[in-house]
Amino acid sequence: MLVLVVALGASWQVRAQDVKTAYPNMAPVEQYLMERDAEIALARSGAMESVSRDAEVMVLGRHGYETAVKGKNGFVCMVERSWTAESDDPDFWNPKIRSAICFNPAAARTYLPLTIKKTELVLSGRSKTQMLESMKSAFDRKELPPLESGAMCYMLGKQSYLNDRDVHWHPHVMIFVPLTEPETWGANLPGSPVFGAGVAEDRLAIFLIPVAKWSDGTDGPSDNH
Repeated sequence: MLVLVVALGASWQVRAQDVKTAYPNMAPVEQYLMERDAEIALARSGAMESVSRDAEVMVLGRHGYETAVKGKNGFVCMVERSWTAESDDPDFWNPKIRSAICFNPAAARTYLPLTIKKTELVLSGRSKTQMLESMKSAFDRKELPPLESGAMCYMLGKQSYLNDRDVHWHPHVMIFVPLTEPETWGANLPGSPVFGAGVAEDRLAIFLIPVAKWSDGTDGPSDNH
């Protein structure tokens, strides 16, 4: 998600129409993996230290995400890969994507299962189409939990790589809600500090609010995006 920053406003529309993607297929699994300690450190950078120090940390293995550090505060930090983007995103198979993200307890219970399920399907050899079909079936059969009120996350990792165009974009928080029109939140309107996008495949909407500083305390970009 993250990764989901690419699904915003006009820039999202432009990229969704780009049929000449540089990543038409999944790369070898090794290209998506990281050294374990480096992945833990990057995952923790997703939120301020006061949250991440007591959070559970998950890392990507060959068959899916696994717990590397047990937590105490209900938050879960991880590094998302490219397939958390929408299926028509040109970066969907981009092996460079490394998105540090820390979910609060509500999101860890009800949004994180989507990421875990997608990852297991992809790493089991499913194609993009097969993954989407399996996710739709899981939603229809209520095998995935309904989104819980208050679900949100931090994305404050300065070293994250969200996509080829924006790289790490801005430090921001994201709020997950049932599928709705972004304008009902005043998102994407002139002068609004809130960006939003409906993600029909995941049956939810995401609202992003840029903040001033990265998790290491340094200032985020001051330019307008």
